[in-house]
Amino acid sequence: MSSITPDIINLLAGIKAGSKVDHIRSERPETRANAQKSYLALFEPVEQGDVTQTERLAVAAFVAGLHRADQVAEFYASGLAEIPGGASLIGAVNAEVEKGSTQGPYGRFPSGPLSVEDKPGAAFSISEFNAVILGKKLTAVLEHSHLLVFRPREASPAALQKLLDAGWSTTAIVTLSQIVAFLAFQIRVVVGLSALAAAGSGAKPQSAANAAE
Repeated sequence: MSSITPDIINLLAGIKAGSKVDHIRSERPETRANAQKSYLALFEPVEQGDVTQTERLAVAAFVAGLHRADQVAEFYASGLAEIPGGASLIGAVNAEVEKGSTQGPYGRFPSGPLSVEDKPGAAFSISEFNAVILGKKLTAVLEHSHLLVFRPREASPAALQKLLDAGWSTTAIVTLSQIVAFLAFQIRVVVGLSALAAAGSGAKPQSAANAAE
């Protein structure tokens, strides 16, 4: 990442400075600024703490891939490729995105009134081959990220314990969960603004089939 970070949402949505959509965004300066600050806090923090940049970008590329937001996934994967050792992870991440793509949400609610809305679906697990490439910690967090995207109703203390058992700290788990949530927000904004920008220019908008509607 460069030392001077551009407006990431404008970059991903293909919004040109001074364009109509750029002006629309400028009418809500706090919302725009907070979106950028959230990106910087999660992907360009002053101190990485318990989650490395490699891990942050791998999770982001995986989650964006699950949402079928190809351009967003490529952005984070390109950042991962610039980190020593990161390029070797991209193939594994992409393979698991393809393997884990599905429709959701599904899963079981805790026993109670919401149980009538239970929807069966398979739990996701990283292949043995890619688990070796990704390592224990990334394997655990990608499996957990898939749960948060497609089976949020099954988030539980037991699911969090799997992350702790893999070596993640409680602080890291909070950061990783924030990344997954931020990606869901960022992708929706990018797709919407891309459509507005394309409508104004006559170009074809970006598409992203959010598989977890």
